[in-house]
Amino acid sequence: MDTLPPPPPASLLLAAPVLVVEDEPSVTQRIRALLLDMGYDTTALFWAESVAQAREIYAHEPIALALVDLGLPDGSGHTVIEELRARDPAMMILVISAWSTEDAILGALRAGATGYLLKERDDLELRLGIASTLRGGAPIDPFIAKRIMQEFAAAPRAAATTEATDAPAQPLSGRELEILQLVAQGMTNREIAEHLNLSKYTVECHVKKIYQKMAVSSRTRAIHMARQHGLID
Repeated sequence: MDTLPPPPPASLLLAAPVLVVEDEPSVTQRIRALLLDMGYDTTALFWAESVAQAREIYAHEPIALALVDLGLPDGSGHTVIEELRARDPAMMILVISAWSTEDAILGALRAGATGYLLKERDDLELRLGIASTLRGGAPIDPFIAKRIMQEFAAAPRAAATTEATDAPAQPLSGRELEILQLVAQGMTNREIAEHLNLSKYTVECHVKKIYQKMAVSSRTRAIHMARQHGLID
């Protein structure tokens, strides 16, 4: 039979009151046991099973720590997080949820959650996460941390791929294609202006328009995209 770890050191500051927003009775009992074992008194704990109940509590109580589930019968825990954060920018808000989708995770963190743990973790891991939050930490479930890192790593690659392969959002005019062909030949704006009997200012305006239409920021990328799509030789 599993046993709980020993009580935390006396130096751990038990911020109170605590609001637990959870609608699953089994999870509520589990969190209650963890908090009581950490040294909390029952009078310092408030329980809500819905967004409405949570609002009723934090409208009258100065909550210091909130443990919030995301899937609630009358709405989302994201709403509770946003409202708590607006009331107290320094409040500790820890999500304990079964949801592990990107939208749920990033939505909670953007709403103002301090940390994010999954319900599937054992009692010791949840307890350590709560203790870390009380010490000023921002605990993130290892699985979630990995997901976030993967998203950040994939974003630059996706952006680069999009820029390199997408055709221009707007078609280039005949003059713009002519100038882009000369750019690809290595001509400067001044040389292009002399070659086409245009002012340097006019050429610069055309080049900027080409960049805007192709959603690029350099000659190299403009030439690469144009050749990829057969716009120039």
